[in-house]
Amino acid sequence: MQYKQYIPIIKALSDETRLKIVDMLSCGELCACKILEAFNITQPTLSYHMKILTGCGLVVGNRDGAWMHYSINETKSTELTQFLSTLVTEKSECICNDINLQQGA
Repeated sequence: MQYKQYIPIIKALSDETRLKIVDMLSCGELCACKILEAFNITQPTLSYHMKILTGCGLVVGNRDGAWMHYSINETKSTELTQFLSTLVTEKSECICNDINLQQGA
């Protein structure tokens, strides 16, 4: 399993504001101005959060003139969901099997 590739996304989601932004975007594309209205933060602070969310690939930003519109990257979202599901599910190719073999279990 490729753990390293999910670290940036999991780190991005480790902030309450970013989790809320992702939740808002789950309903569809939003203009940055609409996201900003939902929080008591400045525009530069929102830009910082959006840079992290777009940087990890979970969110996609599209410029429309002076406005930025954001949406969930459905491909990355599906990959993350599958990874988390696999991570918490027993499977034959599990890291625990490697550990048990090393310990002689």
